Amino acid sequence: MTAGRPRTGPTARDSEDVTASGALERAAALLDAFDATHRELTLSRLVERSGLPRSTVHRTAARMIELGWLDKPGEKYRIGNRLFELSGLVPVRHELREAVLPYLQDLYAAAKTTVQLGVLEGTRVLVVEKIGGHRPLPMLDQVGGFIPAHCSGLGRAILAWSGADVVASVVAAGLTRRTPRTITGADALERELAVVHEQGWAYDREEGNAGISCVAAPIFDFTGTVTAALSVTGPSAAVQPDRIGPAVRMAAAAASRAYSARRWAVARPELPSQ
Repeated sequence: MTAGRPRTGPTARDSEDVTASGALERAAALLDAFDATHRELTLSRLVERSGLPRSTVHRTAARMIELGWLDKPGEKYRIGNRLFELSGLVPVRHELREAVLPYLQDLYAAAKTTVQLGVLEGTRVLVVEKIGGHRPLPMLDQVGGFIPAHCSGLGRAILAWSGADVVASVVAAGLTRRTPRTITGADALERELAVVHEQGWAYDREEGNAGISCVAAPIFDFTGTVTAALSVTGPSAAVQPDRIGPAVRMAAAAASRAYSARRWAVARPELPSQ
């Protein structure tokens, strides 16, 4: 190339970047094909759910197996153990979950029904932890699953202390009706969130699942920012808000203190040596 002339064509580095980006996108497409109801997939189903050509899926999946991202003990693919190992490094697991878990256990011992921990991811709540005991509720999402924020106790406990832009994004995503009791209007949701903020806990009365109610309260970090929520969920007859609400709020307050202390220890600068 003549000195001083601007580059007009792609370089080898550009080609490498494009190739790497494409490989990551293909790997992400394969990982996104799995969910709570599709934990194992044949090659044909993986092709169908990823939208990639069969040869591309076969080649990419083979490399992901070598890396431990996927596993294939028989005829079906599944998520590999390496991703499980890495998931333990995610802050929501090794900081939030570990700090809050003792209070979830105490709450379960007192309520004798399912307790959950969730964080807001976009416009949905990601279930981070769940304790269901010997009588699980199969209609509830498993750990790693998502539930709507607008019609769940976990979601509304977080939204009540979130910014207006966060609430607006949930409304814009659509307030889908899940049961006849689901709140589907923006004004009604705003009024409900005001009630939640005033009383300190949220109540979902059969809005996400018929016959199932939930009481949830927010968890804050040391800056006072809402980070997550915990809840008691079960048959409506067993989840009475006047009885469960104060206990959930107290558990969330204790969990907030524990999580704040953990986050403060990580975030604070090292003190200068004497």
